[in-house]
Amino acid sequence: MLPQSHRQPQKKAPIKLDDEARFLRSWIERPLVTGAVTPSGKLLAKTMAAYVDPRMSGPVVELGPGTGPVTDALLARGVEQERLVLVEFNPDFCRLLKARFPRATIVQGDAYDIRTTLGELIETPCAATISSLPLFTKPVEQRLALLRAAHDLSRPGAPFVQFTYAVVPPIPKQPSEYTATPSQRIWLNLPPARVWVYRRPGA
Repeated sequence: MLPQSHRQPQKKAPIKLDDEARFLRSWIERPLVTGAVTPSGKLLAKTMAAYVDPRMSGPVVELGPGTGPVTDALLARGVEQERLVLVEFNPDFCRLLKARFPRATIVQGDAYDIRTTLGELIETPCAATISSLPLFTKPVEQRLALLRAAHDLSRPGAPFVQFTYAVVPPIPKQPSEYTATPSQRIWLNLPPARVWVYRRPGA
């Protein structure tokens, strides 16, 4: 056995750098699909997950999870992995998500058409929908259709959580149909971001 001073330190896999490289490559290849150059920062992911009540029953749907930073935050929040339904378009990210979250349901498909993509997977109303999709790459009508579809699949009052780097809300406010509440700007994220929470009032 080598003396303590001569032992080679074990190298840990640079997961964060690997994820950033994956995002950059995906963004270069498909910028309108990936929408971000790097994964969500820990503070942004934690802020998004904070709007999910782990005590509320039902699936928690995540749209565009990428390499899983928000997924990690949801697990830290207390959401059981078995309740997670992760909808990701990128097949490389899907393979990575299956390895990292083997007990979650991973769906490769179009998150903007969640009714078709999820099909019969959602048997009970969802407790929350968490979205990291690049909504500003889509027309307003398509963003509204996504929000309405997510609310239709969810419990009354369940949050639809979306982050944005923009100063304006990613989905326009419509007080007669749903509430739209912003978080404080998260300056420590790169670039700075804000989280918007949309809820359809309960009956």
